[in-house]
Amino acid sequence: MNEVIAFGILSFTSFFTLINPFGTMPIFMTMTADLDKSHRTKTAQRASLVSFITIIIFAFSGQVLFNFFGISVNSFRVVGGVIFFLMGMDMLQARLGKVKLKDSEIKTYIDDISVTPLAIPMICGPGALTNAIVMMEDAHSIEKKVILILAVVAVISLTYIILYSSTKIIKILGQTGINVMMRLMGLIVMVIAVEFFFSGLKPIILDILNSQATSIIS
Repeated sequence: MNEVIAFGILSFTSFFTLINPFGTMPIFMTMTADLDKSHRTKTAQRASLVSFITIIIFAFSGQVLFNFFGISVNSFRVVGGVIFFLMGMDMLQARLGKVKLKDSEIKTYIDDISVTPLAIPMICGPGALTNAIVMMEDAHSIEKKVILILAVVAVISLTYIILYSSTKIIKILGQTGINVMMRLMGLIVMVIAVEFFFSGLKPIILDILNSQATSIIS
């Protein structure tokens, strides 16, 4: 029983740290600043649901998918870094918060941003997906698998609550405060993007160099 509890605590803390809902909240705020409360709530709901489904799919079949398509986690990090960098550029120029939408465009906009970049790669990025694969491989019993799924449910639920609460924060900050926060977060997101990109690129380059060295020696 103690082993199951320890596994549950590890699952919850690792997912909460990697998903980092407080880090996602400022980006969610800026991207939904021009939406009303109901549409902002729908965006948070959809992003949370897509994240949960993605994490569960990768937990049960991630390693198989990676092997089948020949995808590595490092390649996932490189692509995530590129997406983050482009998003950071838009935030730095305060473009994300100035998206004016017609009523007919709101549903499409919500569907677009709730999947990418909010759900993927902001909420369930390479770290969370990799953690899901590794933790599921370590869950050797049915009890641990259930605990792992419950931990994901708890973290995603907390993420939704935090994103939902951002509505009150938007009212407090106002448009000027949102623009200031967006520019600051833009810089931070671009730094994160660089870290993501090179943390994925470095192992790829090392593998190429090691392969070339091995072929030369042989």
